[in-house]
Amino acid sequence: MGQEKPRLIRLTAIITQLQSKRIITARAIAERHGVSIRTVYRDIRTLQDSGIPIVMQEGRGYSIMEGYKLPPVMFTEKEALALITAEHLIKKNKDASLTDNYESAITKIKSVLQQSQKSKTELVSDRIQIRNNIQEEKSSNYLIELQTAIANFIVLQLTYVSLQGLKSRRDIEPFAVYTTKDNWVLIAFCRLKQDFRAFRLDRIVALLPTALHFQPHKITLEQYLESCREKW
Repeated sequence: MGQEKPRLIRLTAIITQLQSKRIITARAIAERHGVSIRTVYRDIRTLQDSGIPIVMQEGRGYSIMEGYKLPPVMFTEKEALALITAEHLIKKNKDASLTDNYESAITKIKSVLQQSQKSKTELVSDRIQIRNNIQEEKSSNYLIELQTAIANFIVLQLTYVSLQGLKSRRDIEPFAVYTTKDNWVLIAFCRLKQDFRAFRLDRIVALLPTALHFQPHKITLEQYLESCREKW
């Protein structure tokens, strides 16, 4: 167990952590802040007593009541520098939808930085250079659309060209995405083949959402990857 943070700092950090996800377990909070689960219970009670509407969902964890608004989060200097570094890394990514949406998001984040943080992050930003993908080439523009479909269980119509040059059109149920060797890869259940398949985003010719929705797949990403390791 790591060094325990001062309690006021920890309580503030727990509020931020609760805002970051729909449900957070006591164990996840304890591991994040290096305290016992019993300490987490005491901290949660303290926050509840101070008026924060934290709801416990039996057997699942804690959440903040929907609709409750907390003051804007302030970034530490190191967090701000980490965000600026991530900006440079993402600019080199080959998916245009990711770089465009991150640029929009980071602009909003920069707007809440303190003036002293802005000057320091601008200084550091001018002194970062990422040597990958020097020309900032873009080979796909589908990542964010696919993530939206994954989150909302939308069936997509995919037009795809294989590495052998074969063109096909099929309906797919998007499941997950991963990146390897500068390429994003989609894992999806193919309704034509009635099995999971992998599709490189830079080989996708067209991607259209349909009016259909699918039932969430019960398999997890780790279970899928483990089955691939066993198979291959």
